[in-house]
Amino acid sequence: MPRDTNRTGSPWQGMGAVAIKELSDHLSSSRMRVLEWLVVLTAAASLYGAVRSASGGSGSDPFVFLRLFTNAQPPLPSFAALLGFLIPLVAIGLGFDAVNGEYSRRTMSRILSQPLYRDALLCGKFLAGLATLGICLVALWLLVIGLGLVALGVPPGGEEIARSLVFLLLALAYAGVWLAIAMLFSIVFRSAATSALVTLGLWLFFALLWPMLAPALAQVIAPPDPLAQAFGQPTLQTMQWEQWLGRLSPAQLFNEAVIAILSPATRALGPVFLSQLEGALVGTPLPLTQSLALIWPQATGLLAGVILLFAIGYIAFQRQEVRALRHGCQ
Repeated sequence: MPRDTNRTGSPWQGMGAVAIKELSDHLSSSRMRVLEWLVVLTAAASLYGAVRSASGGSGSDPFVFLRLFTNAQPPLPSFAALLGFLIPLVAIGLGFDAVNGEYSRRTMSRILSQPLYRDALLCGKFLAGLATLGICLVALWLLVIGLGLVALGVPPGGEEIARSLVFLLLALAYAGVWLAIAMLFSIVFRSAATSALVTLGLWLFFALLWPMLAPALAQVIAPPDPLAQAFGQPTLQTMQWEQWLGRLSPAQLFNEAVIAILSPATRALGPVFLSQLEGALVGTPLPLTQSLALIWPQATGLLAGVILLFAIGYIAFQRQEVRALRHGCQ
């Protein structure tokens, strides 16, 4: 069977219908409800501790609302750190069977027999998953703002709202990376269980193992100076390699961007020389524009990861489906 040699109309025709149908399935599925309750309950516990610690200094802190995202009450992490852990789970839960699930239900050939191109099918599924994640994140963001209004008794400032919205966009981009990874593996592997295990394994590798492997690899690539090593101090080149290798992880990019945007006093995300601190007012909050300039590489890296991973999955799906249609016709 030729590969769409007689295409008529737009390749995106029907993408909206696919996105609406998939969005409805996601929001009404029992899997999504379990994930939602998991996120809401753990986030509520984290927010409870953050409210208790933030309410004590609400009178003097100009960014008290941002403390709701960053304050931690042991043994629970902060709300932002908790989202960095839970967002990949929700994204993987939405995307690990996005494509191979159609094969297992024997509905792929039926769907593609309609006036619907593979372009519209894959993009519609991705947009539906991203919209579902966006709805969940917006609901959590409104929960934080509402709880802060009730508990603190003061409204958030304009810059606090702007910074929290940037945090919301960063979380959505981070979720998009893991959704694209999950959909890529759902294209590569015909078994949904295999794609789920591989995606979860990759997530655990970047979340737990890579932070330990990056410093070791950095010392192999750029061995520290023996004199500095004797005093337990790494060299600048080793620290730079460690930072560059660490940023191969989406979690590292997300965590660095969150630190800079939710903690306005953050002035650097890497090694800082004493000469760079001359004339700087340490502890003075940065304007929002300077914080955005500081996180621009991390935000660009997350967006580039979404585009690259989705493009790889798109190419793999185009080639794979052509072979499947040929086998089906034989």
